[in-house]
Amino acid sequence: MTNGQTHSQVPPTAPAGAAAFPGGAGHPLLRTEGLTKHYPGVDALVDVDFELAPGEVHVLFGENGAGKSTLISILAGANQPTRGQLYANGAPITFAGVSEARGRGISAVFQEFSLVPQLTVAENLFLGAEPTRHGILDRGAEISRAQELLERLGFPLRADRQVQYLSRAEQQMVEIAKAFRSDLSVLILDEPTASLTERETESLFALIAQAKARGVGIVYITHRIAEIRRIADRVTVLRDGRKVGMMMAADADETKLIQMMSGRPISQIFPKVKYQPGEVLLRAERITTRDGSVRDVSIEVRAGEIVGIAGLVGCGKSEVARACYGVLPLAKGKVSFCGQDVTGATPRQMLDRGFSYLPPDRHKEGLVLSRSSVENVSLPALHLGNFSNGIFLRRGAERQAVSDLARSLQLQPFDIDRDVGTFSGGNQQKVLIGKMLTREVKLFVFDEPTVGVDVSTRVSIYQLIAQLCEGGAGVLVISSDLPEILHLTNRAYVMFRGHVQVELQEGQITEDRVLSHFFERAA
Repeated sequence: MTNGQTHSQVPPTAPAGAAAFPGGAGHPLLRTEGLTKHYPGVDALVDVDFELAPGEVHVLFGENGAGKSTLISILAGANQPTRGQLYANGAPITFAGVSEARGRGISAVFQEFSLVPQLTVAENLFLGAEPTRHGILDRGAEISRAQELLERLGFPLRADRQVQYLSRAEQQMVEIAKAFRSDLSVLILDEPTASLTERETESLFALIAQAKARGVGIVYITHRIAEIRRIADRVTVLRDGRKVGMMMAADADETKLIQMMSGRPISQIFPKVKYQPGEVLLRAERITTRDGSVRDVSIEVRAGEIVGIAGLVGCGKSEVARACYGVLPLAKGKVSFCGQDVTGATPRQMLDRGFSYLPPDRHKEGLVLSRSSVENVSLPALHLGNFSNGIFLRRGAERQAVSDLARSLQLQPFDIDRDVGTFSGGNQQKVLIGKMLTREVKLFVFDEPTVGVDVSTRVSIYQLIAQLCEGGAGVLVISSDLPEILHLTNRAYVMFRGHVQVELQEGQITEDRVLSHFFERAA
């Protein structure tokens, strides 16, 4: 190991002079040499060397802003490097655009979808490559071929449905299907499971295995260490636009990856929390939601502790909190808060009782992006005496309170009159958290609290969670990021298909124990 980089060894059977690639070939499908991308005032990539072998999954790992998206945009032909060279099958190449890259079998599925909402699934799949008959668009063939592709991929979609009526997970399936429409050489996937359920994720992993078997090279971006263990062959870590190192996935343990990604040991990321569990604040007794996403679940959260709920996407972990908060209606069961039966209470009633819920999607449910930080932060407490006298807003008090919160949360830039939509994702998350702190709260529920934020913001959020707990509040952390469950909580529930698999006490919350309950019911 040199300079933080681990190199694989050439196996004895490799031809002389051949590189050792996980896929077994001696030539990389793609290789970059000294790749650099400069924007005014920003170096998005600096001298990055990367290679992708046939039949391997090569994960790009790093925090937001590390350069992962810039790198894959260049590999996919959507961007051009400032300097450096890209090689395809050993030959230098420059892609004029995405279509030229696709012509060489390179397809990318980006986080930001490129679908036309008003068109059908079939029309989106074959946009720009529509089947024709005697020079006329053949709609029947288009629908038939699209449906055949969807069924081959195992996606339960109708080819004639308009994309605007699909869920985000279904739209993700359409994007993935587009990539599999033609012969593939390289498949680039940017956080592909972020919107998928457990079953859909398993289908995607099966497709990846099939593609690998055909010699397709896969560049895969994820923040989930469990996915790296599951499907990756190699991992390249980027930080601040630079390559920190490359290692075999089998050697990529959590501590090593986080230290390479952030430049600091894991002990500096997660605070030591003093848990002092007291009275029960929230108790859910055998609750089942009307939509069936939660079935016969019982949990409790005490003052002075941090409780976690872990599980794969779609397991029902978020729905438990939403049902307790009054967002999802219950079919049966009982919810108690501070010793009182609150079954059927509305979110406003729960908020007034001291139950605050931070949703996982800050854009759809948490923030008004076109309004200022002042307006967003004060919104849940406008009717309270510190912000109004019953009829008129106390603008001075509002600005002072929000300024104090923005300063304590280290909002950057420090401009509370700026529209929230113009802030970075991490600073938008700080504004969302600020909304929870404008009134007295007994129970804080953080649902995916660090989604889409960088490590420095994560550290700030973790410190705040620790402070709230040590201040006597109850905290419930719902997370798909396993290290958050392992290092923040003193009790944790693991869910699978709407049920609680197991409750783990402090000292029992280990990676092996948590992961062992992710996929099947305990005996």
